[in-house]
Amino acid sequence: MKQVVLLVPNEYVNLSSIAGSYEILTRANAYWQKIGNASRMEVQVAGFTSELQLDAGLFTIHPVHIKNIKKADLVIIPSIANNGFESMIEQNLELIAWIKEQYKLGAEIASICSGAFLLAATGLLEGKTCSTHWSVAGDFKRLFPNINLHIDKLIASEPGIYTNGGAFSFLNLVLFLVEKYFDRETAIFCSKIFQIDIERSSQSPFLIFQMQKNHDDDLIRQAQNFIEENLGEKISFEQLASKLAISRRNFDRRFVKATSNTPVEYLQRVKVEAAKRALESGRKTVFEVMSDVGYSDDKAFREVFKKLTGLSPLDYRARYNSQSPATFA
Repeated sequence: MKQVVLLVPNEYVNLSSIAGSYEILTRANAYWQKIGNASRMEVQVAGFTSELQLDAGLFTIHPVHIKNIKKADLVIIPSIANNGFESMIEQNLELIAWIKEQYKLGAEIASICSGAFLLAATGLLEGKTCSTHWSVAGDFKRLFPNINLHIDKLIASEPGIYTNGGAFSFLNLVLFLVEKYFDRETAIFCSKIFQIDIERSSQSPFLIFQMQKNHDDDLIRQAQNFIEENLGEKISFEQLASKLAISRRNFDRRFVKATSNTPVEYLQRVKVEAAKRALESGRKTVFEVMSDVGYSDDKAFREVFKKLTGLSPLDYRARYNSQSPATFA
């Protein structure tokens, strides 16, 4: 019997990730028994608090006290509300130590969305790859610069450690865990019952590029502003560096340090973000949008767009254009 613990951190929980995970895992275990197997999993909700009120007291959680759990096989860290990640970590130091100890005892750890901040605070992700919600990537990189963050990944897997992207993508992480702890058949059953796309593997189509200006380098901020204001023009980074009275080598180094992107990557991301907005809100053709953001090579535009969003420009417009009416069978 596998012991699964859904953690309840102090004060900062998003309820859906706890309730949704609990429902899917217990349903998987019930199905497993229905097809003739012994119970595989016991799921408990646990923390260092006996009661936690959420959403202005509308919902209340009554966790098992975590000290009553000696050893877990799987620990799931829920999504954390963004009320200040540093203070959240400070208020959960005892829980962070417990997570680290359970991992040393052989437990696997999975974090949902911004729960990656609690997992990262254990030190278990140092030098490893993880994912979290794209909207908090800047804070994550600032607090944990030695962790290899991949916000395009829906699920990032390291030995005994699993992280996932944002919001309700946790449903895919739970299906991943169902398949791992039960089998593929049970995961498919749950995907059908809860109507979750089991094949989804990326959160790239949902990313909104943040302009990465939360840094102290005024010169690089000037460069960013220039890029954003001249999207339709051919930009020479040699000339831009010269205009800013800096060598190209130092310009590139400082740009990467400030934004975590090379100048070329930043330019591509800004162009694609502008193209996404145009495809979402207007009726321009893909060729017109491509020209507006400074691309003259159709193939190059499509390749960069798909690399950053996971969709072709046409597929993106079909999915997200606000002028297209919703259709139902």
